[in-house]
Amino acid sequence: MRFHATILLSGKTATGVRVPPAIVEGLGSSKRPMVQVTINDYRYRSSVAMMHGEFMLPISAEVRDRAGIAAGDEVDVELELDTQPREVIAPPDFKDALARDVDATRCFGRLSYSNQRRVLIPIEAAKATETRQRRIARAIGMLREGRIQIQGGS
Repeated sequence: MRFHATILLSGKTATGVRVPPAIVEGLGSSKRPMVQVTINDYRYRSSVAMMHGEFMLPISAEVRDRAGIAAGDEVDVELELDTQPREVIAPPDFKDALARDVDATRCFGRLSYSNQRRVLIPIEAAKATETRQRRIARAIGMLREGRIQIQGGS
């Protein structure tokens, strides 16, 4: 299903597009459908969410960069219902750290796909080994202490 939209800026950095209710209805799954999104030939997985009474599709900084888009741009958006399971593939060094901490493992396993990704993105983005290890240790500590919220999401 295709529609045309303007990329909206919310706050300092959050961006997204309004999804027409007819599009969400046409997807036929739920009020928060999991979708495959294509913008400017860049394809990614996301979900439509209700925000302030409107259906919204978030567009992360990574997606904006890879699709060559920015807040204020008008874009054609294509959505397809995404029925494939969503599983995060954790890097080996993070898996090793999890394996040594039962409480952190339990907490990570209960996180939604999106929240697991939020834990891993800063780790995967680290360029220096020392930075990566610090970020892994911080994530494990936060998981062990329950400071990473278990939220719904994609």
